[in-house]
Amino acid sequence: MKNGSKWLTLVLVMALCWMTFVCAQAEDAYKIGILQYVEHPALDSAIEGFLAGLKDAGIEEGKNLTVDRQNPSADAATQKLMAEQLVAGGNDLLLGVATPAVQALSAETTETPILGTAVTDYVGAKLIASNEAPGINVSGTTDMNPIDLQIALVKQIVPEAKTLGICYTSNEINSQIQADLAKAEAEKLGLTVVVKTITAVGEVQQAIESLVGEVDVIYLPTDNILASAIPVVTGVTDAAKLPVIVGEANMCLEGGLATVGLNYYKLGYQTAAQAVRILVDGANPAEMPIESLSDADVSLNLTTAGLIGITFPQELLDVAVDKFE
Repeated sequence: MKNGSKWLTLVLVMALCWMTFVCAQAEDAYKIGILQYVEHPALDSAIEGFLAGLKDAGIEEGKNLTVDRQNPSADAATQKLMAEQLVAGGNDLLLGVATPAVQALSAETTETPILGTAVTDYVGAKLIASNEAPGINVSGTTDMNPIDLQIALVKQIVPEAKTLGICYTSNEINSQIQADLAKAEAEKLGLTVVVKTITAVGEVQQAIESLVGEVDVIYLPTDNILASAIPVVTGVTDAAKLPVIVGEANMCLEGGLATVGLNYYKLGYQTAAQAVRILVDGANPAEMPIESLSDADVSLNLTTAGLIGITFPQELLDVAVDKFE
């Protein structure tokens, strides 16, 4: 009887220890929902950087982190449904990747903390009250690029250029803001600007074709639909030997000629630091300023340059971080 009692006690102690371990694990576990507006390399890189930043802070998927990834492929109705599901899914934090994704999440909850990344202008998108003090459950990082430097590339690379074509998605507020800034910068340089807009990926080829013969250079901002369709763009522009200045390095890697832009992996990594402050330290996103990267890199596509007969100035080659071939 004594041996049986000892055995029972041992079993109970082991069960109690296991329950304590499970509870501790549950307390340390996190759930994050990610809504990515559309798939393209820049947004993919932002998510990779975000997850890497969390891992370096001790929050790792498969150990103490569960991630629910959703991608509506730029379809508004699907995005709304996915946002509803993520909000209802009991996530500790929501990450919106690109402006429309953050807007969709924000429309569904004022309670769950929301971080955005790859968002150009939070105030302009009517997501927050101010960059310094968001005032609601939304904060994050901005990908506002040095558009003045990007437009300056037009004259550096094609000094004889007289006309600039700007193409963007008219229903993306982030693209509208960049396009307006680009137009103003181009006019400062004495360039005549021709603007073409699209609303869906199926309109990209026709819009770019309409610029051939009308402009000397094309500028594409960090527009999500255009970024996902760079091969369609370059399928037209390479044949026409038409230079395309783009908004970020992944668009350059995919075939754009050149950019001065942000590193989206670094941007996602910086967003992860904000997530850690919310999840671990209990920070309130309403009081967390919008953050941005302080550095920008020159990226050049040497293959594209060869295809369209462009020779890069040596001063650009000397400072370029990326020289894609």
